Amino acid sequence: MEEEPHPADAPPAPVPATVTPPIAPIPLPLPTLAAIPRPPAARLGSPDGSESDREGSAPPHSAAAVPPDEYEISEESRAVRERQEKVRQELLLKRKAYAMAVPTNPESVRARLRRLGEPITLFGEREMERRDRLRAIMVRLDAEGQLERLLRAHDEEEQAAQAAAAADTGEGEEGPIKYPFFTLGSQELLEARMDIAKYSLVRAAARLERERRRREDPDEDPDAEAELVLQQAGRFVLDCSEIGDDRPLTGCSFSQDGSLLATSSWSGVAKIWSMPSVRKVSTLKGHTDRLTDVVFSPVDDCVATSSADKTAKLWSTDGSLIRSFDGHTDRLCRIAFHPSGKYIGTASFDKSWRLWDIKTGVELLYQEGHSRRLYGICFHPDGSLAASCGLDALARVWDLRTGRSILALEGHVKEVLGICFSPNGYHLATAGEDNACRIWDLRKRKCLYVIPAHSCIISQVKFEPQEGYFLATASYDTKATVWSAKDFKPVKPLIGHEGRVTDLDITGAADGQIIATVAHDKTIKIWTCKNDKDAMEIDDNSPA
Repeated sequence: MEEEPHPADAPPAPVPATVTPPIAPIPLPLPTLAAIPRPPAARLGSPDGSESDREGSAPPHSAAAVPPDEYEISEESRAVRERQEKVRQELLLKRKAYAMAVPTNPESVRARLRRLGEPITLFGEREMERRDRLRAIMVRLDAEGQLERLLRAHDEEEQAAQAAAAADTGEGEEGPIKYPFFTLGSQELLEARMDIAKYSLVRAAARLERERRRREDPDEDPDAEAELVLQQAGRFVLDCSEIGDDRPLTGCSFSQDGSLLATSSWSGVAKIWSMPSVRKVSTLKGHTDRLTDVVFSPVDDCVATSSADKTAKLWSTDGSLIRSFDGHTDRLCRIAFHPSGKYIGTASFDKSWRLWDIKTGVELLYQEGHSRRLYGICFHPDGSLAASCGLDALARVWDLRTGRSILALEGHVKEVLGICFSPNGYHLATAGEDNACRIWDLRKRKCLYVIPAHSCIISQVKFEPQEGYFLATASYDTKATVWSAKDFKPVKPLIGHEGRVTDLDITGAADGQIIATVAHDKTIKIWTCKNDKDAMEIDDNSPA
């Protein structure tokens, strides 16, 4: 007890030591906060950041005070700048590449690659890929300053070889052969174009005169007539259903007077049926593969069929073969008669459509213009225009009198499978795999209306052939639908098939309109709407 120290003898230091540790860290963050603006101030001055340099006569932000090369750039900033410069150079090269003239003809592309000493083709390389490779090679050589030299040297070699050959043959100096930019047509094509021009001018003048007379005649009321036709179309009912073949059906077409119906199927056989009883009249056999379409002539009872065997055939209604049209290199899809009945058009997967002479079977026109496979074709009611559609989501309108493509209708986002001109002469309907039907105004050269018609692929679209007051679409959703051509609202859904509806056709009869549909369920269905007015007149005139 006595050895314990007195409280007065204890050192005074420990008491403040216990209080200072929690207080000392409080000002520590202040130097770090104050140091934040210092690095920029040091960069504005000399490299050592001395105070005397910052107070010099020249302002710190002056360009003359510090050369740009003496700025301190971090490695990260330098990497970002290099990456940006690389991207800029790539964009410049791409811009230059697309501005550079590259041949579009596959043979010319191979010739240019051969001139540059590159392989003319690679394993599995397509035409567009080969053209892109040539473009990249030309851009690279141009950047290295070698493109002009290589092409010039090769041109000089070719000119020397041509001059030597001309000297050997004694032809003289006529220069290189200049090829025309167009394809020379045959004399038959020239005569066909003149015939089509004469036919279309008469038809167009008659159509315009008729429309002018209807507009000026006070007794004519087109709106009331259209309303009456639409009311009748709203009463379409299933009148008949018949098994058409033991395999899926692909096409159907009414004859000019509506007394016959032709159908095609995957079995490679077309059949002729009498209307309205839908009784088989004859069978058309001759194709070696499945049929893709069938169509009646607008002037007589001839029938044309197209097939996956790359041929089209012309038949009489009794089943005898009249003529075969050979020339396509891939399967045919749709086929159409010219309104004059003298020509037929065929669309094929070989990216072309062709015009054929009915009487001689000669191929008059081989027309390209689509980047992918063609599917549909149709002719203007006047006979002056043709329209084609294909798997490139594009529809084109062609002038048959000049051979030029006058319109390219872009708007569909997927393949276009159906196309049809309206009888009014200025509307065109297209439909395809985007489940939409587009109405185009040829006068305004733009899309007039988009009909979200079905929930699945639309396989065909057709206007009512007399006045075009309504149109009908067939779809893979097992339905066909009738639409008003005035406001494009639905008029009547035709529900009854159990498989994909592949085609339809419309014809007029004395007692109303008739629609025929065919589908993968192997059935033909006939839809009719009776004219109440005509039926009343028949009842009034009947004997008591």
